[in-house]
Amino acid sequence: MFLTITTTGTPQRPATDLGFLLHKHPGKAQAFSTSYGTAHVLYPEADDQRCTAALLLEVDAVALVRRGKGKGRGGAPDAALAQYVNDRPYAASSLLAVALSGVFSSAMKGVCNARPELPSLPRPLRIEVPALPARGGPALVRRLFEPLGWTVTAEPVPLDTAFPQWGDSRYVRLELESADRTLAEALRHLYVLLPVLDDAKHYWVSSDEVDKLLRAGEGWLPGHPEQKLITSRYLSRRWSLTRQATERLELVRLAEADDSEVEEIDNAVEAETETEERPTPLAVQRREAITAALKASGAARVLDLGCGQGQLVQALLKDPAFTEIVGLDVSMRALTIASRRLKLDRMGERQADRVKLLQGSLAYTDKRLKGYDAAVLSEVIEHLDLPRLPALEYAVFGAARPRTVLVTTPNVEYNVRWESLPAGHVRHGDHRFEWTRAEFRAWAQTVAERHGYEAGFVAVGPDDPEVGPPTQMAVFTLTTPKEAKAA
Repeated sequence: MFLTITTTGTPQRPATDLGFLLHKHPGKAQAFSTSYGTAHVLYPEADDQRCTAALLLEVDAVALVRRGKGKGRGGAPDAALAQYVNDRPYAASSLLAVALSGVFSSAMKGVCNARPELPSLPRPLRIEVPALPARGGPALVRRLFEPLGWTVTAEPVPLDTAFPQWGDSRYVRLELESADRTLAEALRHLYVLLPVLDDAKHYWVSSDEVDKLLRAGEGWLPGHPEQKLITSRYLSRRWSLTRQATERLELVRLAEADDSEVEEIDNAVEAETETEERPTPLAVQRREAITAALKASGAARVLDLGCGQGQLVQALLKDPAFTEIVGLDVSMRALTIASRRLKLDRMGERQADRVKLLQGSLAYTDKRLKGYDAAVLSEVIEHLDLPRLPALEYAVFGAARPRTVLVTTPNVEYNVRWESLPAGHVRHGDHRFEWTRAEFRAWAQTVAERHGYEAGFVAVGPDDPEVGPPTQMAVFTLTTPKEAKAA
């Protein structure tokens, strides 16, 4: 993806002031990492008369799919080819809009610490986007930008220059010109209208997108003749969010017409005086669910397999019902951090007798793990390659065989609710897979039948009616010897 911003100047107001506004030196080429590739900023030309800044967004479409392991949005088998063969690396979209807000965040806010007077000064601007997807064609491009004072050139890109009879594609070559415009205004227009024209976003649209739209649309969106279309497309046609944004924009319009503040207009209901409670972090909810399941099983001697930095071990130590807690991890560094967290070197003798940290791998059987009441694998299995799961299954369910085994893992269906997680990405860079609820249940039931356990399932975190909970937990209970033999 490619976008250029050009301005002209005079000896009194040199064009190279653009470098101050963008906070990027004209004499350097800079690169910025993003979750979907690399953004490059460079200046093809820079002198007092004319200065051009270019943003080149290098999107790695193959890595985008591989990092997601084919799961999440767009992970359906029939969309496998579309994951790799698409226009995402080449055509301006929400990927470019997010890069604009990240790389030029200060410029978009109208902030320049080095030259505070510059952001408020209008200047001649010319913006070029060689390939812009426009669902609605050049006519819609003009309807969106011309009311904002831009002179618009939107030339359709033919499907194939060798076959003109095929007609035009949905892409246009866009040029915007204005003789009197602040850079912050221009960037906010692009931030909103690029994904509107593409009519798609690469990430899940949640309620905070309404705030982003209103911030970027301040001063121009409430009075725009295409406000409804912009709002609906920007919010991915989610009706509830569109209605919320429309109501807030109408308040802004009424306040401006009445020359008053929005708070003065929207004063029918007094502000709540009680402070809203912060939601409990998912990691805390997970530990609470595990603790409750362990207590329900009557376990006293517990294994935390893949204990990491010892958060669960620390939580279990607070409950005297657990008389022995063993944390095992393959990483010595993680065990060192866990030891510091637990303050083992300063722990009293009675408390120290209840806890033990061991180094070991779940890919192999380990005699030290036999004879315990319960074992916990909290957010562990998704860090293993799928071909290595059978070894873990046998080491835990076949060799150690505790009475109760608890396994938690992310529910990939819930990933669309994380607004900061790009579509197709897993929650952690080391996750080798993330399962749907059906996939996790199928795996758990197969393991239970193979090793003489019964499997039950618990939702951890808010249970969304559409996509389920963020974390899913399986509770394995060892059957009696007779039932185990039958299984």
